[in-house]
Amino acid sequence: MTNRFKKIVLPLIVSLIPSVAAVGQTPSLKDVYKDDFLIGVAMNRAQIDGKASVDIQIIKHQFDAISPENILKWEPVNPKPGVYNFGPVDRYVAFGQKNHMFILGHNLVWHKQVPKWIFLDKQGNLVNRNTLLQRMQKHIEKLVGRYKGRINAWDVVNEAIDEDGSLRNTKWLQIIGPDYIAKAFEFAHAADPDAELYYNDFNLDDPAKRNGVIRLVKKLQDEGIHVDGIGMQGHWNLHSPSLKNIDASIEAFSKLGVKVMITELDIGVLPAPPHKDDPPPSIRHSKDPAYNPYANGLPDSVKNALADRYSSLFKVVLKHKDVISRVTFWGLNDKETWKNDWPIINRKDYPLLFDRNNQPKKAFHQIIKIGQESN
Repeated sequence: MTNRFKKIVLPLIVSLIPSVAAVGQTPSLKDVYKDDFLIGVAMNRAQIDGKASVDIQIIKHQFDAISPENILKWEPVNPKPGVYNFGPVDRYVAFGQKNHMFILGHNLVWHKQVPKWIFLDKQGNLVNRNTLLQRMQKHIEKLVGRYKGRINAWDVVNEAIDEDGSLRNTKWLQIIGPDYIAKAFEFAHAADPDAELYYNDFNLDDPAKRNGVIRLVKKLQDEGIHVDGIGMQGHWNLHSPSLKNIDASIEAFSKLGVKVMITELDIGVLPAPPHKDDPPPSIRHSKDPAYNPYANGLPDSVKNALADRYSSLFKVVLKHKDVISRVTFWGLNDKETWKNDWPIINRKDYPLLFDRNNQPKKAFHQIIKIGQESN
C-alpha cells in the first residue's frame, strides 16, 4: 500500500462509507408516496456517468422516476448535422431500466439550446417551412425511435406559450407556423405509439398563461392529436406563486382529461433581481451581496420557511393525487442546483430537499411526514 493511497485515497473511501450507509436508513420518498404518484429527480451528467457515488445511492433509494437535466436537449445530443451524442443518453436509460424507474425524455422541441444550424441553410438564411419540418421529424424519429419501449414518456414541446397566453414568437413559429406543435406531437406518436407525450411549461399558475395552455391542448385534442399530460414546471420561491393559483391550474388542467405533473420542482430562497428572465451581463455577473444574502449558510428561520412552503405545496398536490401522476425535483442537492448560477452566477441558493453534503433537510422530513400522515 503506497503512502499516497494511505494519505489521500483511503481517507476518502472511509469518509464515504458513513454517507452511503446512512442512505438506506433515511425514509424513502418513493415508498411513502407509492400509492399517490411517482417521485422523480433530474439527473446531471456526473450522476449519469457514474461519477457521483453517494448521489447515485440516494437517487436509487429515494426516487422511482428520472429526468435528464440536459443530455437530451437538442444542442447536447445533436450539435451538428449527422452528429449524435448518444453515449450519455444510453447510460441514463440503462440506469433507469436497471433500477425499474419511470424514464422521461426531456425534451424534443424547445426554443432554447437549439443549434443555429437547425434554422439556417448553407448561405446562412432561414430555411423554409418544409425543410424545418423535415429536420424536426428526423430529430424526433431519431431520438424517440432509438429509445422506443425504453423511454416511457417525452416532453414533446417545451415552453411554447407566452405569458399572455399566446404562442411564443420562436423560430419554430416564425418558419413553420402555429401547427408546429401539432406536428411535433404527431411525429413523436408515430415514432413510439406507446410512449406518453406531454406539453411542459413554466408559470402555469398564472391565469393568462394557464388559459393559453388550455386552448392549445383543447385544439390539439379536437384535431385528434395524442396528448397525455401537462407538466407544470415548479421553479417557484418562498412567496410565489400562490397556492390558490397552483390549485386552480391543477383543477383546470384535469378537466381536459389529461395527466398533470409537477415538473422541475425547486423552491428558491434568494431575492430575484430585475430582468430575471433575460438578465443583462451587469445583472448576470453582479456581486452585490444583497442578491446573495446566504453565502455563509442558511439561517434557521429560512430553513423553516422553506420546509413550510414545501409542506403546503405537497398538501395541495395530495389533494389532486387522482390526476397528479408525478412530482419531479429539478436536481438532487443544493450544491448542484442550476439556481446557483441563474439568473446571477456564483450565488448560493438552497432550493432542494438535500443540502450541499447530501444530508436531508427539514423540508425533506416535513414532506415525508405529510406523506405518512395521508396514507
